Amino acid sequence: MMMAMMMVMTISAKAMSYSAAKHEALFLSDKMAYELNLTAAQFDDVYEINLDYLMSVNGYSDAYGKWWNRRNNDLKYVLTAYQYEKYMKLNYFYRPLNWEKGAFTFLVYNHYKNKNHFYKGNPKGYSSYKGGNNKKSDRFYADRNSHKQNGKRGNDKKANGYGSASRNSSAVASGAGRTSSNHHALAQNNNGSRSGGIIRSGHR
Repeated sequence: MMMAMMMVMTISAKAMSYSAAKHEALFLSDKMAYELNLTAAQFDDVYEINLDYLMSVNGYSDAYGKWWNRRNNDLKYVLTAYQYEKYMKLNYFYRPLNWEKGAFTFLVYNHYKNKNHFYKGNPKGYSSYKGGNNKKSDRFYADRNSHKQNGKRGNDKKANGYGSASRNSSAVASGAGRTSSNHHALAQNNNGSRSGGIIRSGHR
């Protein structure tokens, strides 16, 4: 059981490289899209917000300081009230980094152990967005509120193209379902390697 709990992604206490941050932001955002039933537009925004957060964390004090607060404020604009409430209850989304023995771990890997599995393709900004929206106005994503309809925007399965969010928990934990080949190749290239302070552990 202790070994299972340690099966997480570990990063040293320093800024992540862009390539490492975008890969981790993609994995985290993909799982948020699946569990929160995000639309394609929400998925694009959530990826940018997560990338900005990870690229801004330089040490323990940053993990749940101003950049974490900015992440949450931005997500409030992007998510419906229902989605945001659910997000706060899922600690591996709400507080994605944990501090252990001088390094950060990504808690999402405790729940999604197959790091090669993705539910969706790349978000729109995956190849082009370089970060920095969280350094701009604190209302950068405020216009996203105009797309919400009675707090139900993320619940229309026909509109957002996501599968049912009611799959059993074992399927979620095991990462069952469709695997994107380009993500699989990316993960294979990174597997067992150190990039931007990342140490892959327990996923070989």
